Parts: sequence; C-alpha cells; structure tokens
Amino acid sequence: MAEQAQINDVKVWFDRQGDGPPVVLLHGGLTDSRDFAGNLDKLRANHSLFMPERRGHGHTPDSDRALTIEEMAADMESFVETVVGGAADLVGYSAGAAVAVHMAVNRPDLVRRLVAISGALSADGWILRPVAGGAPPEPLQQAYGEVSPDGAEHFRIVVDKVAAAAEDQRFDLDRLSRVKAPTLLIVGDDDIVDLDHVVAVYRAIPDAALWVVANASHLLLHEHADEIPEVVNTFLQASQRPTLMPIRRSS
Repeated sequence: MAEQAQINDVKVWFDRQGDGPPVVLLHGGLTDSRDFAGNLDKLRANHSLFMPERRGHGHTPDSDRALTIEEMAADMESFVETVVGGAADLVGYSAGAAVAVHMAVNRPDLVRRLVAISGALSADGWILRPVAGGAPPEPLQQAYGEVSPDGAEHFRIVVDKVAAAAEDQRFDLDRLSRVKAPTLLIVGDDDIVDLDHVVAVYRAIPDAALWVVANASHLLLHEHADEIPEVVNTFLQASQRPTLMPIRRSS
C-alpha cells in the first residue's frame, strides 16, 4: 500500500506490504523501491515491509538540500521513529546500505538487525561511482521519469548531487564499534564495491557476518533473486545455525 509521510522538510513516499516484525528496505542511489521487486519484497511473507523512497528518488521530490549519506540517514532515522514507530530491522542495498550502516552507528536504539548489501562507506570503497556532468544511463533516467514528481529532466540534477556526495564520502571505520545490531554484509564477487573495503567493514563491526556471493555483480538482487531473500529471511529471524569451530566469534 502506497503512503506518504512528512519527514523533516520533504514528503516521503513509501510502500507498505505484509504483516509481522517491521523491516525497512532502503534502495540504491539513483533508483527507488523497485530495486526490491521480485527479490527482497518476498520478505513480506514473514514481515511488515516498509519501502521508503528517499528525497530526490522515486516518487519522493528533491529539495534544496544535498543528497549526502548523512542527510539521507537523518531522514530515515526520522522515518523509523515516526512511521514505523520504533526499532526495526534494516536491509539496505548499495547507497541504501551505507545509509543503513550510518543509522546503526548514529541510532543503535532504532536498529534491531542490519543487512548491508553491496554498499561502501567511503569514496575509495567504490570501484565505479556516478560522475557529475555525465550523461545519465538511459534506463535509469527513464525509470526516474516514470514516477518522479520533479519530471524526467530533473534527473541530471539528482545525478550531479549524488556524484558530488559520493566524491566527498568519508567514513572513519573506528565508528563501526558503535554498531550494536547483529549485522550481515553481502557483496558480489564481481561487484562495483571493493571487496577489501567490505572485509574491513566486516572486521570493524563487532557482531558481523560476511557473505560473498559467487558469480554476482552489483545487480546481485536480480541475479540471485531467490537465494538472497532466503538467506536474509533466515538472518532476520535469528535462526541461523552456529558454527562448529568459531574463531572470530569464540568469545
């Protein structure tokens, strides 16, 4: 069910599906909640899914503010507090993964479990990222124009704002010690996110698990549309089996 909520200075569009413990799905940069169609939206079988579209993305209008990860994390913290009404599981993809991690650092009281898929926390964590002034990929621009209240031509402005934010993206990995939520990091073995960066994030989060998906690119949600929801659902239900010879988790 599509709804809207006033979050800070923008009216955020979101879709709500299913019934059960709340899960907030956070889409990638320059895309929208359609990222999850046919893959993670399957979680509605066991959960109440909230799929907000961040400012300047999807059905949610842009504003005069920058589209930094920090700004978007602040919006989503308010969304979880006011719309969800309390702590939720967070599942973020690409830029949405970075937003989710920032939320877990800033507001651990709002995050029960965290899944970060194909996301980087700093500019050097991306092998490929948007470039200001470039021609936006036609499929992305077309998808944006289909739903954006700002019109298809505004997409170039959004691309430039996202590119500027990505260029300046910095993060001190020591801050990840503040993450209290059990965390699952997922990345493709041929992703646009640097694998060494993801491993460093994994090592910095106290209670983290790591899954490198074989034969997977940055579009792994669509390439492994059945496998990933199954693994995420198991993780969110805290039903994964313990390992028999733990080293990192031996304590």
